[in-house]
Amino acid sequence: MEFKNIAKIEKATRRGRNDSFKLGIGLLFAVGILLYTSLGLGVSGPNAALLVAAAVIGGYMAMNIGANDVANNMGPAVGSRAISMVGAILLAAVFEAAGALIAGGDVVSTIQKGIIRPEAIEGTDRFLWLMTAALLAGAIWLNVATALGAPVSTTHSIIGAVLGAGVAAGGLQAANWGQLGEIAASWVISPLLGGLIAAGFLYWIKHSIVFRDDMVAAAQRTVPLLIGIMVWAFASYLVLKGLSRVWKVGFPLAIAIGAGLGVAGWALARQWVQARAPQLPNTRDGINSLFTLPLICGAALLSFAHGANDVANAVGPLAAIAEAVRTGTVSGQARIPTWVMVVGALGISLGLMLYGPKLIRKVGSGITELDQMRAFCIALSAALTVIVASQLGLPVSSTHIAVGAVFGVGFLREYLQQRQAHALEFIRSQHEGAPDGVLDRYLEEFARASVEKKRDMLAQLKRRSLGAELTKFERKKLRKVYREELVKRSELVKIAAAWVITVPVSALLAAMLYFMIFGLVNA
Repeated sequence: MEFKNIAKIEKATRRGRNDSFKLGIGLLFAVGILLYTSLGLGVSGPNAALLVAAAVIGGYMAMNIGANDVANNMGPAVGSRAISMVGAILLAAVFEAAGALIAGGDVVSTIQKGIIRPEAIEGTDRFLWLMTAALLAGAIWLNVATALGAPVSTTHSIIGAVLGAGVAAGGLQAANWGQLGEIAASWVISPLLGGLIAAGFLYWIKHSIVFRDDMVAAAQRTVPLLIGIMVWAFASYLVLKGLSRVWKVGFPLAIAIGAGLGVAGWALARQWVQARAPQLPNTRDGINSLFTLPLICGAALLSFAHGANDVANAVGPLAAIAEAVRTGTVSGQARIPTWVMVVGALGISLGLMLYGPKLIRKVGSGITELDQMRAFCIALSAALTVIVASQLGLPVSSTHIAVGAVFGVGFLREYLQQRQAHALEFIRSQHEGAPDGVLDRYLEEFARASVEKKRDMLAQLKRRSLGAELTKFERKKLRKVYREELVKRSELVKIAAAWVITVPVSALLAAMLYFMIFGLVNA
């Protein structure tokens, strides 16, 4: 047998061992939950077995959240090489768990976004079956989406699952169909807002720093201001979203708190950048290094806010089941037991460590190439978009915002590349027949020129243009070349399709699971 064939066999068996190890860890986690809920909680009665099963499913759901949803926070930092994969996983695991346990809150809505009316569900038993089916359906869809490499919204998965199981349990009249319009709107609003805001900040950075002759001097003026905006945005974001379950603060006060901390952040960043400036090379890499620390801090804060806000929503069905078993009644809100939050926090950390790298790589480098300044814009966009949407009352998804921001910076890069390519082709067309060396000297001068000087040079050429502009067909062909190079359209189509089908697929799956549970219990 040839050595290359042996190497292939070794690689395949190594992958199989890794998969078996991951599955084994997941099963140990599930067994631990089963033993605790069956022996440690002391729950008895006809619904005790259902609570144990729901707790195991809740752990499975939490692991899938860690494998899929957390990638949006850490992907850009890893893709830009601001932090290693191992460092990102450890950082996210700590901050996700901290957010869930410290600021996860005491109660959660049992029916996500009011999509189902509790009074339409007859009896506690049906409600328990509904929530169990919803929890399992949401987890299965997240698992499938992760396997396909598509980052999807955890909240939308749960909403669709609750909707499907709720309609199966209480009929069409049980659903609040008006809420579906908001959910559908978020498919468009979230990525568009995230993409536009991220592209806007990247455009500002390029024109105020990267396209300047003295980039270090320009960075000393602009980077502290950007960091101050980041501090303001994240402080306001954490107060509004990350701490909303333990500290209720109005929008104006949250913005004011953020503004005060933002000014302090600007002052500290100004001193920090000035101290580093003498050692910085006047290159893109030198400027990129200034964004590394703020980017890592932003990713950590996004993970904390996600743990505090989204984890409680994700384990909401499990909390609802535990509350219904404890009280024997159905309520619009449920108390979150500490053990439920622990299951959520540990499950997210395990799912992230075992299965998270796939989606982290996808978001960080599988869509478009990222560096630190681009990734910084994505993280800043995630916080600002939530703030803007909260004030405007627009429904948004943190997953859609982050992925939309990645596409936003990619499309901006395409636009700038296309514009640069068009300018170079125009310059060449205006120097046809010129003496040897004239075109090369002009291109060198154009490359060294500032943005304003380049604009003046092109304007002068256009004034004496002989009509040698590129044809419409040539411009279209040139744009196509750069678009294919900088943003993967196949990923755009796959991710958009996964977003659109998340609610209906999870709803259909939940309805099927509900009828299966109903049939088993009443057999």
